[in-house]
Amino acid sequence: MLESSQPEARGAAPGGGPSCHVAVMLDEIVEWLQPAPGMVLVDGTLGGAGHTRALAERVGPDGFVLSLDRDPAALEAAERVLKGWPVKLAESNFADLPELLRQLDLSAVDGIVLDLGLSSDQLADRQRGFSFDSEGPLDLRFNPAEGRPAWQWLERLSAEELADIIFQYGEERFSRRIARKIVDRRRQQPIRTAAELARLVRSCVPRPKGGERIDAATRTFQALRIAVNDELTSLERALKRIPDCLKTGGRLAVISFHSLEDRRMKEAFRDDPRYRSLTRKPLRPSEDEVARNPRARSAKLRVAERSESC
Repeated sequence: MLESSQPEARGAAPGGGPSCHVAVMLDEIVEWLQPAPGMVLVDGTLGGAGHTRALAERVGPDGFVLSLDRDPAALEAAERVLKGWPVKLAESNFADLPELLRQLDLSAVDGIVLDLGLSSDQLADRQRGFSFDSEGPLDLRFNPAEGRPAWQWLERLSAEELADIIFQYGEERFSRRIARKIVDRRRQQPIRTAAELARLVRSCVPRPKGGERIDAATRTFQALRIAVNDELTSLERALKRIPDCLKTGGRLAVISFHSLEDRRMKEAFRDDPRYRSLTRKPLRPSEDEVARNPRARSAKLRVAERSESC
């Protein structure tokens, strides 16, 4: 567990430069979590630290924000830029929050935010493979010390297994065509970079009439990233465990970026009596925010409160 000391104001990216990440729906998170002096809050997805810093400003020296991330590079950058703020940092999956709270002798917290999207700093890191045009290794792991990189998945899985992953996690209707092309390609030359995979996927997906707003490779990359990091399992586990980490009336705010995540949020808030949903429909970013930060365009925010009845 890392703690801050000595004030610094600017965000930073891994490597020490300024962060290019812009926190999504920041005003809405502050509005719904209602941070106040003395509160203890959790940012389960630290990223570029935008949500953490906004919450830390409001809880003051008598409270603090516990900020988690699976990515050690994000934590290293945050340790530098959050000095002097009431923040505790931990390298952890948000699904393991109960264990972290026990380490801090905390029974429950006042609010939790999860931003399930990629950090712009991760996309900008040419050695991680998150960006489609990256000639660095096709890794896609949030923590490079955990699991296997995506290029090894492409090298070892059968065409049927790859197609299932791309279809289930990417909702890509050309999944079988893409998977067959990957297997055919690796017989001559394995795919090792993000740029190589993006070019292959684009060659398999017909260009729609009138164009499409997203890159043809988006759904395949999403699917592989979800599989490599076991993201949906982590989310499902967290949704079952988080209510017991919240004080009665404490709030959970989750920003999701695709239907697989949002569906799980909707079902948990509807079916688990420990949650009381505060957002009948997901909230969307304003037109002004999307104009300033186009990566926010697919964001959906759902908020629930810890029920008194359970």
